[in-house]
Amino acid sequence: MSSVAMAEQLAGKGAGKAASRRRHRMEGGFRRPGWVTYSLLALIVIVSVLPLYYAFLLAASTAADIAQNPIPSLIPQGHFFDNVQRVLNAGIGFWQALVNSIIVSVLTAVSVIFFSTLAGYSFAKLRFRGRNGLLAFVIGTMAVPTQLGVIPLFIVMAKLDWIGNLQAVIVPGLVTAFGVFWMTQYLSEALPFELIEAARVDGCSMIRTFWHVALPASRPAAAMLGLFTFVGSWTNFFWPFIALGSTNPTLPVALQLLQASYFKDLSLIMAGVVLATVPLLLLFVFAGRQLVSGIMAGAVKG
Repeated sequence: MSSVAMAEQLAGKGAGKAASRRRHRMEGGFRRPGWVTYSLLALIVIVSVLPLYYAFLLAASTAADIAQNPIPSLIPQGHFFDNVQRVLNAGIGFWQALVNSIIVSVLTAVSVIFFSTLAGYSFAKLRFRGRNGLLAFVIGTMAVPTQLGVIPLFIVMAKLDWIGNLQAVIVPGLVTAFGVFWMTQYLSEALPFELIEAARVDGCSMIRTFWHVALPASRPAAAMLGLFTFVGSWTNFFWPFIALGSTNPTLPVALQLLQASYFKDLSLIMAGVVLATVPLLLLFVFAGRQLVSGIMAGAVKG
């Protein structure tokens, strides 16, 4: 006898209908996605990959081919590595810019993870006067346009004699309001007070409790935050262009020099764009699982 029939026999038709609805919901939760879902996913993948593939097609062409036909053949031509060699020999300091971008992105990502987790732990699990107001102020700073702080920030960096040095880009990005908000929301749900109390009973200080309890518990959300911070620092152009210029550039600033002349060689520019995108693609390939787990951990509460 099925569970639905048994419930109906023991508790009446109402209980049987409720059991039937519950069974259908449970079965629906394990139902395989249909063709509509796969079609939407395929469309999203195509729309996401198409700009990068189009850039690769331009990078594999020549300036003459692009001038004759802005949309080249869907099959890449054989000029990609020639254009890459031209980018490396263009005199824009590509390798120096690559090293600068790695230094800035790695240090910024690590510092944002550490300080945001520390601040998130304080706001989520510590009780002190003005906690809610201070958190609201930090979140409110996200509403301020970045452009409003450029001139005061440039004046400060000039007073410190940091213009043209990497610390002018690294120090302003050591912590972000979004990172503090994200880690606060995550730790408030993922870290029980019982673990903190157990650590304090075992003799851990506040810093040791953060290091041995809060920091490991925040790893999924911290991985997501670090990945997005790394990508944001890697692709940032506005502030590095102002603070560093062309003397000590990051990769986006160096690539801008490729189109500084009167004639813009799109094949050369797109070859540089593809080269700058390859490290990000490798990062997502090797850290994609951490990214998905971090997003799901931050989205699922309870």
